[in-house]
Amino acid sequence: MVKTLVTILDVLVALGLISTVLLQSGKSAGLSGSIAGGAEAIFGKNKAANELFEKLSTVLAILFMTLTLLLAVL
Repeated sequence: MVKTLVTILDVLVALGLISTVLLQSGKSAGLSGSIAGGAEAIFGKNKAANELFEKLSTVLAILFMTLTLLLAVL
């Protein structure tokens, strides 16, 4: 029961982490610039939104690592 709940939460956090990383604007105009174009179309070139995505992706990455280690222990 607990393992299933942690697994579901881990998958949701992973999807959130993937989304926030892809929505960040790229630092270069390479391949990541074409992917980040979706974020610019939705949010514009807003520095505050980019900083929010950076902080959110950091929090989600830490949460994802913690949940994954917890699953390994269970």
